Amino acid sequence: MIAEAIILFTALALAVLRSLPGPVFFPIRALAIAYADFFRGVPTILVIALLGFGAPALAIEGIPTSTTFWGIVSLVLIYTAYVSEVYRAGIESVHPSQEAAARSLGLTRGQALASVVLPQAVRRVIPPLLNDFIGLQKDTALVGILGAIEANKAAEIFSDTVFNYSSYVVAAILFLILTIPLARFTDHLIARDRRRRLAGATV
Repeated sequence: MIAEAIILFTALALAVLRSLPGPVFFPIRALAIAYADFFRGVPTILVIALLGFGAPALAIEGIPTSTTFWGIVSLVLIYTAYVSEVYRAGIESVHPSQEAAARSLGLTRGQALASVVLPQAVRRVIPPLLNDFIGLQKDTALVGILGAIEANKAAEIFSDTVFNYSSYVVAAILFLILTIPLARFTDHLIARDRRRRLAGATV
């Protein structure tokens, strides 16, 4: 839940930076593209292992050693890249005439983006955002390689202690309890959006 809250804002900021027009912003766009390409290309478990084991091993004063902290950082880095692309698709789906109309009313580029473009873009990408968060919930199990006690790790510890593997079934049920309602909510939003579009086309 902490990672999801952070990702919502960091991914939106990255998408906005990548959407900045003009040659003066090319270096910023290039960095945003490089970030998205890198963290979408590297397996999540490698990032978790690199940060979770590597950062504390540096033994530098002030660097946290908490496995939970580095697990959250790793998930944020990975999923910010994925979610930023979802946001960017939403921004690009808003017709340029919307921004032009806002500019004609005296709004600055930033005001037009914040008041006109982004509200429409975010509303359009809510279903795919929820799908990404379903994936994020499942990937929290990967943090167990650092020793953090989450559902999968707890099931592993229990099974190693009593030699009873039913704990994995319980862990699977817990993940399903989290993900299935979110999946059905996503389907509901997609169906509602489809009905709105059909109603608008009929009018």
